[in-house]
Amino acid sequence: MQPDLILHNARITTLDRTAPLVQAVAITDGTFAEAGRDGDILPLADPATRIIDMGGRLVLPGLIDNHTHVVRGGLNYNMELRWDGVRSLSDAMSMLRRQVEITPPPQWVRVIGGFTEHQFDEKRLPTLDEINAVAPDTPVFILHLYDRALLNAAALRAVGYDRHTPNPPGGEIQRDARGNPTGLLLAKPNAGILYATLARGPKLPFDYQLNSTRHFMRELNRLGITGVIDAGGGMQNYPEDYEIIQKLAADDQLTVRLAYNLFTQKPKEEKADFLNWTKSVTYRQGDDYFRHNGAGEMLVFSAADFEDFREPRPDLSPGMEDDLEDVVRILAENHWPWRMHATYDETISRALDVFEKVNRDIPLTGINWFFDHAETISDRSLDRVAALGGGVAVQHRMAYQGEYFVERYGARAAEATPPVARMLEKGVRTSAGTDATRVASYNPWVGLSWLISGRTVGGLRITPERNRLDRDTALRMWTEKVAWFSNDEGRRGRISPGYLADLIVPDRDFFSCPEDDIPDITSELTMVGGKVVYGKGDFADLDRTQIPPAMPDWSPVRRFGGYAAWGAGEPAVAKTAAVRCGCASACGVHGHDHAGAWGASLPVSDLKGFWGALGCACWAV
Repeated sequence: MQPDLILHNARITTLDRTAPLVQAVAITDGTFAEAGRDGDILPLADPATRIIDMGGRLVLPGLIDNHTHVVRGGLNYNMELRWDGVRSLSDAMSMLRRQVEITPPPQWVRVIGGFTEHQFDEKRLPTLDEINAVAPDTPVFILHLYDRALLNAAALRAVGYDRHTPNPPGGEIQRDARGNPTGLLLAKPNAGILYATLARGPKLPFDYQLNSTRHFMRELNRLGITGVIDAGGGMQNYPEDYEIIQKLAADDQLTVRLAYNLFTQKPKEEKADFLNWTKSVTYRQGDDYFRHNGAGEMLVFSAADFEDFREPRPDLSPGMEDDLEDVVRILAENHWPWRMHATYDETISRALDVFEKVNRDIPLTGINWFFDHAETISDRSLDRVAALGGGVAVQHRMAYQGEYFVERYGARAAEATPPVARMLEKGVRTSAGTDATRVASYNPWVGLSWLISGRTVGGLRITPERNRLDRDTALRMWTEKVAWFSNDEGRRGRISPGYLADLIVPDRDFFSCPEDDIPDITSELTMVGGKVVYGKGDFADLDRTQIPPAMPDWSPVRRFGGYAAWGAGEPAVAKTAAVRCGCASACGVHGHDHAGAWGASLPVSDLKGFWGALGCACWAV
């Protein structure tokens, strides 16, 4: 067959060690057919072949997120104000105020994770007084990781929390001296209170959810994501909450390949769930765009060890092993892979006792099971995982919670949390992802940056050089190494003949750009199955994707876009600073960003110092 498409005059990183760098690639029927020099590939064209001159640009395999929540995230994306990548609390609060102005009752303004207070110049969250000041009447719900939520007075009224509302197990409604809720909800350490409160908010109608999911996938394509493994999630029921993604798959409107795991929803009913699902769902049913991938990440609630590093490690119940064994036996008998949320080695070692016991009766050979997260997994547990043929899917949660981990356990303990380099040294199957959209951002480049630099998004370097990855290895963690976790080895993650034709063109050279630039990379061209799903700049004319504007018309996506509020302009919100500030004149050093200056370590209020009267005028405001 003659190729449908040829890309040439490129610097193509294939990740194929027999031909690591080529100039051109031919694509036929959604797969890579040939890769090599321009002189070898261009003659393969016939009159119907489309030929694209890449202008010497770098081309990489498409990125695959090993753990994210696209199904749930897509249903809600259009309702969410994203603070991911916003560097100043002043800018974040400006975004909040502007969104409050256009959000009609009874809708909420929601900031649902993907950020940490440490990313802000001010190194803090907004106060409840600040939130109430900008939103006296519109409900506001701000989720910070899985440790707390901030609700303004209008949101407390909307959810009906008052002095008579009891604290749920594992959660706390903070109260004032009179017993009235202040608006701060704390996971202690169970995040159930955060889930349950958020679930009380209005939902989008079906057509809007379709639109929302398409916009979320578009955002992922903008960042170079071509595939994900969806880890299920709390309050995400099968099959009801999968109707949107199934319809998009049926209508050929998916622009991200999605393999999904089924996540049990109710304590004490886990065995019934998996008995039912293994009878009604066939492992790997679907196609290369939408396919079942097994069980998890929640297998049994008694094994859930919540990753709130502000709280002590939770002790699992003595009966956890019996609950887990019942489920794992069902999965092994049906040859279903599973993934299991496990933050601490104490959980992992107990789970491995169960897996080894089941393996003696039902060999796990050929079942691609794995642990998720594994921040404190030990060498001994890694050896046991390898012996059983399992894997570890790591995510960059420490980029958002590293400061809290260091505060509780010390900097030395954080140096290999999780021990990614050690996993690779031991030959354990390992890959990378985000755990987006709540406990971390969906931006894959933040995850790549964390693997390479060892720094949190707040700038704290927690991983020493010996435990960090070089750029080639980090890229493989996001591409070819993810393939095993969806049982796609030899089919995804490389630019090589026979592999699915998923690729991206980053807007700067990933291998040579400054380390600090990596989180800011976006894609100029993203292809899935040889089809352009995102293009900008020189490639904008190739992008035929047509999505109606974000619905409803007050959606934060219309005004701010996604990561780093790209829709608000460049830089994110700074162009509105002069309008926002209200002072008579700009500071010669900081412009109108006085809040950013005040939150910095510089002594801007010192009238006698350079940064005071002699250096900047922020002290005068």
